[in-house]
Order: sequence, then structure tokens, then C-alpha cells
Amino acid sequence: MSYRLGELAERIGAELRGDPDITIDRVAVLDAAGPSAVAFLANRRYRPYLESTKAGAVILGPEFVEGCPVSALVLDNPYLGYARAATLLSPIIERELGIAPSAVVDSGATVAPDASIGAHCVIEVGSRVGAGTSIGAGSFLGRGSSVGPHGHIAAAVVICRGVHIGARAILHPGVVVGADGFGIANDNGTWVKIPQFGGVRVGDDVEIGANTTIDRGALEDTVIEDGVKLDNLIQIGHNVRIGAHTAIAACTAIGGSARIGRRCTIAGAVSIAGHLEIADDVHLTATSAVPNTIGEPGVYSSGMPIQENRAWRRNVARLRQLDEMARRLRAIERKLDGQT
Repeated sequence: MSYRLGELAERIGAELRGDPDITIDRVAVLDAAGPSAVAFLANRRYRPYLESTKAGAVILGPEFVEGCPVSALVLDNPYLGYARAATLLSPIIERELGIAPSAVVDSGATVAPDASIGAHCVIEVGSRVGAGTSIGAGSFLGRGSSVGPHGHIAAAVVICRGVHIGARAILHPGVVVGADGFGIANDNGTWVKIPQFGGVRVGDDVEIGANTTIDRGALEDTVIEDGVKLDNLIQIGHNVRIGAHTAIAACTAIGGSARIGRRCTIAGAVSIAGHLEIADDVHLTATSAVPNTIGEPGVYSSGMPIQENRAWRRNVARLRQLDEMARRLRAIERKLDGQT
């Protein structure tokens, strides 16, 4: 795809400062862009590359316009502008309509005529594949499950029985939706499995990263609301509910029956205990551990930032002394109170 720069500016909602007739056909980084590419500048640390860029145009914020030697597409959120431009300039990937000869589709399944079912897929009885949706090679859609219209299910995705996925979903390779949750009961030192009867409901415009797993509910469904974005290697336990437009980075683990609000951002390697609630508009920084409910919006952190090893060892040694130090401090305070 290619666009005149004036048309591209209009499409992404930017103010154009420069030649509207330049032809743009791709996106590129500032220091590698050519005259038919659009680059972007959203982080001040890359400001030195702007002066020497050979790009046809640069997407940037108002604070960088003065130093831009080429045409500029100016908007307050240049990273969002880049996302829109990259979407417009993405190459169109052709897909084969219909069902591959090696796929196994039960006669009781419903597949839209313009859907694409890849090689060695298995679509079980009662399942539905919506209009314009593609299912990649080797993927599995279990009994009574559904994928809405215009979705993209990559290769080797497992969608278990009773899972319902909304419109325009993107599931990357290795995703598993609807495996049994970790339900076990202790019987005098041995574990007894608890059957998992619920399903999973995934809303519209959800993206799920590679090798992420979402467990089915124990009795009621696990729910992922509209617009949620999940990175790779995330574990979501049974009966979790994640509010609309929340974004979660890689290696986060969410315990069963946790409730996460809308518009939250959860950074990498966060651990969230089960059976708690997180309010709307909460932002958790990387490696945070969340053992209790968070009832108010805001930014929350835990864990110790990295430091030189010898300093870390000294600090850990002091942490071990905190209880004794607290007792001594209380004794001193009681003694001083007795003197006043």
C-alpha cells in the first residue's frame, strides 16, 4: 500500500508541515528510513537521529518540529500516529478461502463461506467460525466453541470446548483458551481433581499473545472483556474477569477468581493473587506482587530495584534485622514516654 503524504496525514489525524504530494509506502526507523518511508519520534533519547534522517516524513510531537529537516506529521501522541500509519501501510496478506483438504471439520460445525481453515485443523461438532476469519494450520476448535467474524487465529492454537471468542480477535501461535483451571482439593495429603464446568468468554477486539493460557471457569465462565490486549506467556486462572481495554505484559500470572478493572496496565512479571479485586485505571509496575485488593486508581509498585550485588547483600542483611530493630525502638520509646 502507498499513500500521498497529505492523505496519510488526514488518515492518522496529524497536522502536515511539508509537501503533501510525497509518496509514502512503508514505515522505518529514523536512521534507516529512505525517501518513501515515514519514520516517527516519540522518545527524546532518539532525538539525535532526527537531524540526519533521510525519511520522506517524520511523525512527531510539536516539541520536535523545529529540528525536523523533512516533512513532518505533527500530533500530540506520535506513537499512536505511528500505530495508525503502520496499520495503513501494512502489506495485504493473501489467504486461501475455504477449508484445506487435510483439515477435519465435523458436519455439525458451521464455517462461513469466506472463512479460511488451514491445513490439519480440527473443528469439532457444534463449533462456529465467523465470516472472514482465518484459522491457522494445526489449530483446534473444540465442541460447541465459536470464533466471531474477521478474526485471525494463528497456527497451533487450542480453543477448548465451550469457549466463545468475539469479533476481530487475534490469537498468536501456541495460545490455549479453555484448559482446565487448577482446581484440586486435599484429601489427607493427596489431591483430588475438581471438575471444571465453566467456559471462557472473550470479547471483541481482543489480542492474545503467543503461548498465553486462559483457564476455563470452575462453574461460571472466565471473562475477558472487549479490547483487552495480552502479551506472550501470561497465565490467567479460572474464573478471572479482566475489564475492557486493560493491557497486560509478558510473564504475568493471575490467580483464580481475581477481578481486574477496566483500562488497567499491568507490566511484565507481575503476580496477582486469587480472589481479589483491582479497581479501574490501576497501573502496576514490573515484577510487582499483589496479595490484596486495590480499591483506588493509581500507580502501584513492589519489589526491590536492581543494584550492585555487594550493596544488595548488605541491604538484605539489614532487612533481616528490622524486626529486632523495631523491638528495640519500641523499648526506647516506652522508656522515653515514662520519663515525660
